[in-house]
Amino acid sequence: MFVWSVRASTLKFAAVLFASAAAITALCVLLPGLEPARQTAAEQKINVKISAENDAARFLSQYGWEASEKVDEAEVTIPAQFDPVYEEYNTLQKKQGFDLSKYRRKTVTRYTYRIGNYPDYKGTVLADVIVYKNRVIGGDICSADVNGFVHGFERRVTLP
Repeated sequence: MFVWSVRASTLKFAAVLFASAAAITALCVLLPGLEPARQTAAEQKINVKISAENDAARFLSQYGWEASEKVDEAEVTIPAQFDPVYEEYNTLQKKQGFDLSKYRRKTVTRYTYRIGNYPDYKGTVLADVIVYKNRVIGGDICSADVNGFVHGFERRVTLP
């Protein structure tokens, strides 16, 4: 014989659980304009391996950018202490799923490409891809103008 009993505390727990689920569902329905969390390169299945010179340009193409020509390739040392400007730049990197603080005092390679398909902008747009041991560890899309812009690899504009 099997006997099943329900206590008042069990009913209260079930009611709270049901109310919580209903509240979460209501929030999802009533607030559809919330922007989803940005995915890191790993979550987006972006290939961050760089084994040949033109792989950096291929890396940029995964985000929809056309690297029309390589402008520069330089060896750069990540500083041991970040000044406020470098801290802000690293914040940009963290938003993309990268973190330059892991590479303090390391010498890295920075590939700079001219972007040929940045819409609605007349000036020069460059892409920096920072590589350490054949792996992308950061970078940005920026204008060459003094009062220009800097943002991550993700497109902030609609491309044709």
